[in-house]
Amino acid sequence: MLRKMGEAVARVARKVNETVESSSDTLGDLADCKLVSFPICIYKVLRSVSDQIHLITLANNELKSLTSKFMTTFHQLRELRLEGNYLSRLPNEVSGLQHLRAIDLSRNQFRDFPEQLTTLPALETINLEENEIVGSRCGIRADVPVEKLAAMPALRVIDLRLNPLSAEVRVIAPPLIKFDMLMTPEDTRAPPP
Repeated sequence: MLRKMGEAVARVARKVNETVESSSDTLGDLADCKLVSFPICIYKVLRSVSDQIHLITLANNELKSLTSKFMTTFHQLRELRLEGNYLSRLPNEVSGLQHLRAIDLSRNQFRDFPEQLTTLPALETINLEENEIVGSRCGIRADVPVEKLAAMPALRVIDLRLNPLSAEVRVIAPPLIKFDMLMTPEDTRAPPP
């Protein structure tokens, strides 16, 4: 186990160094590195190139949250891949990612739609497939903000498949939206967590 952890740390260091040395716009593939949080030391190492990073892939790690520092440091992001983690919310500072075009939050633990995403003018694709987003729970409305999504100028696709969406969302959404909203058919249920 320690050997695998050491290999994951070495892989992260290698990818970060490659990004700095090549002045790349991509923070290499940090997927499957068993990260439980975004390493603080990376902020210092990437300080000189953080403004030019447009893609970060942190898929299939063990992230439970992202900090506001992550969002403010990488404010020029165009694509953020966070699928396959344990995220249940995003920091409010995600609304500062004004250039973000695609975010993949599939296979996480969102119970509520991350409404901050509706403020992002360049966002074209939102993937929330296979989360736990519902229409309402215990009398508390936790709807997908269909009206706010409909007002997003660049939005093309939102993937909500394998979420236990309410019938209300299924009925309200189609006439209001001008983008593709992917939903699991009503008679198919998402697998239990």
